Amino acid sequence: MKTYQGKCHCGDVSFSFRSEEITDGLRCNCSVCKRKGALMSSFVIPAGDANINILHDALSVYRFDTGIAKHYFCKSCGIYPFHETLRAPGNYRFNLGCIDEIDTFSLPAKIFDGASL
Repeated sequence: MKTYQGKCHCGDVSFSFRSEEITDGLRCNCSVCKRKGALMSSFVIPAGDANINILHDALSVYRFDTGIAKHYFCKSCGIYPFHETLRAPGNYRFNLGCIDEIDTFSLPAKIFDGASL
């Protein structure tokens, strides 16, 4: 197991979690994920297993359609660091682009068909 640490661009929202080595990512084709273009973790992390730190009340949330999925973003810099999933509420997927040690352009990506839900 490895500890991964990430943050938004300005650093007001940071996170860490433990997982096996990250060797791939996940892209979703729903209307909001398509627009943000992020490579997400292909696995989910239970909320209790993630350490999330927020400075200056910087974290905000965007919900649409059913309102179950929660897409979080930093109010200071606008970056999306993670979201709570539609299919597994109480679990998070993290934006791998927020983890400096991960080159998201070299990782293979699975595609999730969120547009068809």
